[in-house]
Amino acid sequence: MTQQEARVEAREEYLRAQKAALKQLKDEALPPEPLVLDDILPAGGSDRYIDVGVVEIPADRIVGTKSAGRTGALSYGFLPLLDVNTEFAAKWISLCAAHLTDGIREPALCYEYLGNFYVQEGNKRISVLRAFGAPRITAEVRRVMPKEGTEEAAAYGEFLEYYKGSRLYEPRYTTPGSYQKLLSALGKDFGQEWSQWEKRTFSSYLQYFREAFAAAAPGKTELSWEEGLLLWLELYPFRDIGKLNAEELEDVVRALLPDMEAIADEDAVELETQLRETSASIGTKLTRLILPGHDHVHVAFVHPLDTASPWIKGHDMGRIHLEKVLGDQVKVRSYFLANSPQEADRLLELAVEEGAQLVFTTTPQLAHATTRAAIRHKKVRFFNCSVDVPYSSIRSYYARVYEAKFITGAIAGAMADHDHIGYIGSSPIYGVPASINAFALGAQLTNPRAKVDLRWSCLPGNPVSDFISRGYEVISNRDVPTDGHKYGEFGTYGTYFVGKEGVLTPLASPVWLWGSFYEKVVRAVLDGTWEQGADPKKALNYWWGMDSGVIDIELSPALPESMKHLANVLRTGLRAGNIDPFARQIISQDGRVMNGGVHVFTPDELLHMDWLCENVEGHIPEFEEVLPFARNMVRQLGVHRERIPREKEADAL
Repeated sequence: MTQQEARVEAREEYLRAQKAALKQLKDEALPPEPLVLDDILPAGGSDRYIDVGVVEIPADRIVGTKSAGRTGALSYGFLPLLDVNTEFAAKWISLCAAHLTDGIREPALCYEYLGNFYVQEGNKRISVLRAFGAPRITAEVRRVMPKEGTEEAAAYGEFLEYYKGSRLYEPRYTTPGSYQKLLSALGKDFGQEWSQWEKRTFSSYLQYFREAFAAAAPGKTELSWEEGLLLWLELYPFRDIGKLNAEELEDVVRALLPDMEAIADEDAVELETQLRETSASIGTKLTRLILPGHDHVHVAFVHPLDTASPWIKGHDMGRIHLEKVLGDQVKVRSYFLANSPQEADRLLELAVEEGAQLVFTTTPQLAHATTRAAIRHKKVRFFNCSVDVPYSSIRSYYARVYEAKFITGAIAGAMADHDHIGYIGSSPIYGVPASINAFALGAQLTNPRAKVDLRWSCLPGNPVSDFISRGYEVISNRDVPTDGHKYGEFGTYGTYFVGKEGVLTPLASPVWLWGSFYEKVVRAVLDGTWEQGADPKKALNYWWGMDSGVIDIELSPALPESMKHLANVLRTGLRAGNIDPFARQIISQDGRVMNGGVHVFTPDELLHMDWLCENVEGHIPEFEEVLPFARNMVRQLGVHRERIPREKEADAL
């Protein structure tokens, strides 16, 4: 290309860029002109500057100039606004012509503040390169360090640690903990140096995902692509971005978008304490759409273990109940040993291939695999046995165990002559503190002096032996996973009395009756009263109690008749909604008034309870205290999960 041809082409480029700039001015979501760093910096500015050197910076993060000057010549996107016959335009065209023939090699001089860039020298160079759609621009960068003590500064501090290893400015996060999540998903540590190949691979995957996100969600979401990436990594390995072609990746992101928005929205999880139903006529139409031409339902159960596990046995008893009460109206298959992400994906896919229309996965660890399957198979309904699951593509279900714990607490308070009761908690996950507190309040109901000594099965030690050696007469251990199997007789389940020479006598226990839940859900589909939920961005979590029959109390034949009568009175009141264990004055361990006696706790407040009553002696353990076998569960459902770093993946680059 000759110089004359280059100037002609450069003039045309200017006119095209000017047209785009004028269009940007009409976009009310954008500032009318580049920002000015000197106006943004807090009073007094900063006395800490760091010379970063010459690096490539993301073009779309160049948002302004260092000082006020000829910003009126440029749009916010650094495209030219002035008439083509101005001196500014002439210089722009000359620079553009040089770019067309030889390329722009001299770096601009930019200041970086909180991840954005402000040009000191080279406005027109930046403008020409932006007009040509350059994703990255070479610049000499000087970093302005922010004042410490703010959340923004904390997030920026994490970025600096990320930058030390990666030397990359993308992605950009302003919420503390985001870079930790990203690095964990990549199998990296802060400060760990990246190879050139890793940088190139990561940058190309980022651009690939960014383009797919923009294509899948144009104007449909307030989420940034960076937020979308973190939410993608909740479900998929980073490498999977490169395994999909552009169309496939766009389709997956589009299907995942409601789940991304649900995860990002703190209020997106909707707790329902009973099955949501609609009129039969509306439900029948929906059922015919879900199950066209069928008067029966194909149901699949996917388990991580086999029935040697008491928990899995309880759900399998629910399957037996379902087949017994519905007969030929259901066809049921069970799939066992989905004990790795790969095997879970395989078995869920197999279940759908073999005709499943409703799929139940029976542990929280299968939530991610269940969501991936739901995204692939929109016409199949998926349920995961868990609580506080933020994915809108599936529904979760669990039981309000605290109701039955209130009854066993009342029994324990009456039976403990020495006022002290041993209590063994499972793991510090959602719903467990409510169960502990309900037990403690039940104990106070029958013995105002009752103290509950809280220990944890997920911590080192042998709580049962310790309680017995200290002379405790009543101990509450794990809950019975299913009725009719006499788990309580072995001293590892339920609440029991410690007699002479350590002889254990079962008293009572909450008992899970999953068949009631499965029957109600399947009947709702068969009867035409199933309703998928009006808001696709809401994650629907079923948290059913004694009124639904999913949780009950099993009383030992050895329990005194007076205690049986008390338990039945409380059970009747709980089922009818006439008794609320928390409808009274409640003081926490640290002396706070949690209920003055008139407040009714919402289901959400009960599920996310993270404090203990004043008559509980013990604490809710932090993640670092928990033994390795329980950490996956605590990481996923822990009451303090927002403080738990994401588990580091294998190297994903």
